[in-house]
Amino acid sequence: MKQLVSILIPAYNARKWLPACLESALAQTWSRKEIIVVDDGSTDATLEMARSYASSNVKVLTQENRGASAARNRALSEAQGDYIQWLDADDVLASDKIEKQLDQAEPGQSSTELLSGSWGKFYHVPEKARFAPDSLWADLDPKEWMFRKIDENLWMAIESWLVSRKLTEMAGPWNEEMSLDDDGEYFARVVAVSEKVRFVRESRCYYRQSSFQQLSRDMTERAGKSLVLSAKLRIQTLLSLENSERGKSAALAHLQARLPAFYPEKAEMLRHLNAMASELGGNLTMPRFNGRLKLLQRLFGPKWGRRVMICFRRLRMGTAVKWDEWMAKLGR
Repeated sequence: MKQLVSILIPAYNARKWLPACLESALAQTWSRKEIIVVDDGSTDATLEMARSYASSNVKVLTQENRGASAARNRALSEAQGDYIQWLDADDVLASDKIEKQLDQAEPGQSSTELLSGSWGKFYHVPEKARFAPDSLWADLDPKEWMFRKIDENLWMAIESWLVSRKLTEMAGPWNEEMSLDDDGEYFARVVAVSEKVRFVRESRCYYRQSSFQQLSRDMTERAGKSLVLSAKLRIQTLLSLENSERGKSAALAHLQARLPAFYPEKAEMLRHLNAMASELGGNLTMPRFNGRLKLLQRLFGPKWGRRVMICFRRLRMGTAVKWDEWMAKLGR
């Protein structure tokens, strides 16, 4: 019998994007699938939209707002699949994404091979997604995958993975303390317990650039703590696989890459990062900003210069999203 795939979708105030997401899940050419949507206490019409898709293989659940990790854990607790496909409510899958990964996969109840695939960024039209291969787009052993990810500060979209039931159970649940970069921490654990990461280039998914969360004017204390915790746990995972000078050097590079998110106003978070660097036998240096940000900081000061830069980025991204949406309506 074909493997059952559970497609798990956490959704919070995603009314605008959820239909495209669910249509891409329903359109999967891999026929044996179940879809579970967990509404995380949305205040818009997300729940009503999700329920309009409810059927024998689309289950819709709801809970009080507890965050994406809690919603994912709720969906996972209901999942019966041999493989788990995570899918955020504003992203979409190519119709043959899952089939391409499972064509030659081992049974999910016993497989310790982790499957990844290609992913591209888009604003409104998935067909216009930009795919940018990096050094993680390869068959790798877990140690090398973790080293490259941390040393080069790389990222894989959550949808690019397909995780066997065996690996899902070995990795454990999502960390509900985290509100930002929870996927990075979770998949570090999944990679660490795998035997091999197998990259399937023909398997494609699409990550929507519609959220300005990463460009918010003020990082909340919870989000800041989540970023620091994610870095700490990910470094621990790397060093559990490779406790070497190479591994420590990569960990220091990762902390240095995180520094600009907190500099200069988040003093407590900076202390945590510097303490971690010290434990690794190194230290962090003041981040180097580009010429535009330096000019804005001279004009407005470090804090407000950063905020002005963020406003520019929000405006640029918002304009790109609207332009792509207009072009889609015109059929271009």
